[in-house]
Amino acid sequence: MRKVRDYDAELKALGDKARTLKARKIQQLGELVASTGADALDPDVLAGALLAAVEQATAEEKEAWRAKGAAFFQGGRRKTTLRPRFGGSASGETSTGGSQG
Repeated sequence: MRKVRDYDAELKALGDKARTLKARKIQQLGELVASTGADALDPDVLAGALLAAVEQATAEEKEAWRAKGAAFFQGGRRKTTLRPRFGGSASGETSTGGSQG
């Protein structure tokens, strides 16, 4: 005879996993905002910039942003102008206030 599946337990486990993944995504997005220096922006400004990027960006702009983002993750972020961070970094790096002129 076949083993009876406990669908309720499986659904609960999937729901728990989905909540864990969503929480991890939110945490990583927060770390991204902090590591780029965008946490120095007013939340309304940051939200407006993101909405404009989502709504109005052309394919060429998105490709340029993708290339700039890839360079950032490969350590090329020193070439960009970042605002100094206040407080600690989520990634454990220290801020020197560095590349802003």
